[in-house]
Amino acid sequence: MTTTDETRPARPAGRPRSAKAERAIIEATLDLIGERASLSELSIEAVAARAGVGKTTIYRRWSSKEDLVVDALATLKAPLPPLEGRSVRADLAAYLEVVGREACDVRGRCVMNIAMNETDRHPQLVERIRQAVIRPRQEALRALLLRGIETGELRPDLDLPVAMAAVVGSMIWYVKSTGSGEGGEPAEDVVERMVDHLMAGLAPR
Repeated sequence: MTTTDETRPARPAGRPRSAKAERAIIEATLDLIGERASLSELSIEAVAARAGVGKTTIYRRWSSKEDLVVDALATLKAPLPPLEGRSVRADLAAYLEVVGREACDVRGRCVMNIAMNETDRHPQLVERIRQAVIRPRQEALRALLLRGIETGELRPDLDLPVAMAAVVGSMIWYVKSTGSGEGGEPAEDVVERMVDHLMAGLAPR
């Protein structure tokens, strides 16, 4: 049986990408950032050496260090669980569970550390990270709180930016100040206790 040009599968241009190499590059980038290497100190050479690949392997996939950093940090944020809308309290608990797990993870904290500490030196890169990694979470929380206002579960005069900061900041501060769940996740009852306190301030009086 012969294969004509019309039936022959098209061969993708260039070398096929290696998922193993890409994973090694991402892991190497996250390791170096987690070891307190600033974005200025992080280099493609260092990433290549840690990943055991050549620089050209990295540049075939990412055109710049900035593109690599954004993609690497984006892998740290697991998708939020469905916020089903049965109650604001239940959705807040689901949201805080994710925030708590990420706050306990050394790599997970990298995103927030960079967003807070690197703005002056790398404003454009930090803004890209915020748009790709942080902003979607903020929008999900904002929608959750707005839904609570509409259903009457939350105060109609709620200050959304302050409320959002209180929700996220409470868990991050708790984990940092207590060392709770280092390398794992907060104690089981922490989320429930935190939601109780938050709802006491967010709910209608």
